[in-house]
Amino acid sequence: MNKGRTLAFVFGLLVLVAVLIYGSLGTVRAECELCVQYNGRTECRKGSGADEQEARQAAQKAACALMAVGMAESIKCQNVVPTGVLCEN
Repeated sequence: MNKGRTLAFVFGLLVLVAVLIYGSLGTVRAECELCVQYNGRTECRKGSGADEQEARQAAQKAACALMAVGMAESIKCQNVVPTGVLCEN
């Protein structure tokens, strides 16, 4: 009886790991490189996501993280229209 529980536990653990790996690999469907100009600086960064909008947001957050100081500036920077965007699906 103990051996059966151990096998069931190991099987369940393997299924869980497989689902997690498959789920994490399947979510990246778009990649974007985006340039943002803020406070006289320009930064370009890459981002990825499930769709183009998520990839753009990730790239803009990454670029703004280097230029904005504090939450208020970060929000302002993330609302700036990018100067350049290149996306791949």
